Amino acid sequence: MPAQQALTIARAFLPQRPWGNRYDYYYTRAKLRTDPLYPGVLAVLRDTPGPVLDLGCGLGLLAHALHADGQSRAYYGVDIDAGKIQRARQIARRTGLAEARFEVLDLTVRWPEHAGNVAILDMLQYLPETVQAGLLAHTARMLAPGAKLVIRSALGDDSGRGRTTRVTDLIAHLAGWMQEVPKSYPTRETLQRHLSAAGLTATFSPLYGNTPFNNWLIVAERAQKHARQAPGGRHAPGA
Repeated sequence: MPAQQALTIARAFLPQRPWGNRYDYYYTRAKLRTDPLYPGVLAVLRDTPGPVLDLGCGLGLLAHALHADGQSRAYYGVDIDAGKIQRARQIARRTGLAEARFEVLDLTVRWPEHAGNVAILDMLQYLPETVQAGLLAHTARMLAPGAKLVIRSALGDDSGRGRTTRVTDLIAHLAGWMQEVPKSYPTRETLQRHLSAAGLTATFSPLYGNTPFNNWLIVAERAQKHARQAPGGRHAPGA
């Protein structure tokens, strides 16, 4: 992301008192400047109007990136980390993101209701594979006509990037940034199988830029022969 745009977003995460904790500010600034995630996701969503559900939203950076990109749309972010959700709400209020709402939600317990676009960014590996399959099937039912499912995920393999990703995710957990440890890194084959079974067609593109991680951008949309089904948020995960 351009330096000035990244800095503008990151400044919203500065503490209101000089002696406050600046971790979120430095994390956000570094993330936006070094990771190609948000420019890649913004480019996909730019031509796809409608609300966005962000599964595993963390601090809600996608909401800020969408706003900075001129994409005015409703945003709904969910995450298991109550502390991050609390801070995400505070920053959204402070910066006037009136269309952004956040909820603490454990995706191994229940799934949200939504109709529109869905983003799953750097989160799938924290769910068991059976839950991943069920969540993707549920996500397909939430896609509005013409909407897209945008996934950024580390793919499981024995490459150097794959090993670096696994070690870094473990360190992030031990450092307290991530509450969960990774449970199952999806492979390209398993993701393709789950998405196809859900009636979606998908494209895979590397999205690691200059980082050492095995991150890929997966963009899925409903196959033309599948009519849209109404979303149902009360399915049991993994069922």
